[in-house]
Amino acid sequence: MDTPLRLLIHGASGRMGQALLRLAAEAPDAWQVVAAVTRRAPAQRVADGVPFFAAAELAAVPEFDAAIDFSLPEGFDPVLALCVERGRALVSGTTGLAPAQRDALEAAAQSIALLWASNFSVGVAVLNELVERAARALPGWDCDIVESHHAHKKDAPSGTALTLGEAAAAGGAQPRYASLRAGDIVGEHLVQFAGQGERVELVHRATNRDIFARGALQAATRLNGRGPGLYSMRGLLFGTA
Repeated sequence: MDTPLRLLIHGASGRMGQALLRLAAEAPDAWQVVAAVTRRAPAQRVADGVPFFAAAELAAVPEFDAAIDFSLPEGFDPVLALCVERGRALVSGTTGLAPAQRDALEAAAQSIALLWASNFSVGVAVLNELVERAARALPGWDCDIVESHHAHKKDAPSGTALTLGEAAAAGGAQPRYASLRAGDIVGEHLVQFAGQGERVELVHRATNRDIFARGALQAATRLNGRGPGLYSMRGLLFGTA
């Protein structure tokens, strides 16, 4: 890329937002954050060269090439509308979206390049592929998905677990879910296929939240210049997007 990708970070005060700001600053040739949007009025208007805006000021942000959104469901609609209005790509990892919001997301993909994912880890994208293949190869086996996260995570099952379940179902399995909330676990997902006298376990463990932020930044770069559509990490990785 000749010039850095201009980014809008939506949800900049959260854990993911902070990681995105830090990693983007470490690679200024690849990414330039032109606006960081927080839920409440920012304590500083400019921090480390990045302009900050309150969510209520979203319409006033400068021009950007792509937005990366890790916020809350109530903050999702405005950033989606802004990207549609300006014709810019959107990468979103906001979970807990209502059915109407998922419908709006699919409708927006008719006019912009859009990627929503419950997990931006490259390893999880590979896990989804393996889960679908295993489900196809093991018809009739029990399928259980166990996910573990930190004690403060609200949604259960996690968005990643549900996405893994969709992959299992696409392969013909009928997944069941179990959720654990404890300590400061970043994220662990176990998909177990159990048959008579044997079982197969596929596991992904995240030990650092940077993997998700790095994946989102890479996704934004890959989406830049693409036509309208609803893309996926798995599709971008395996060339099916």
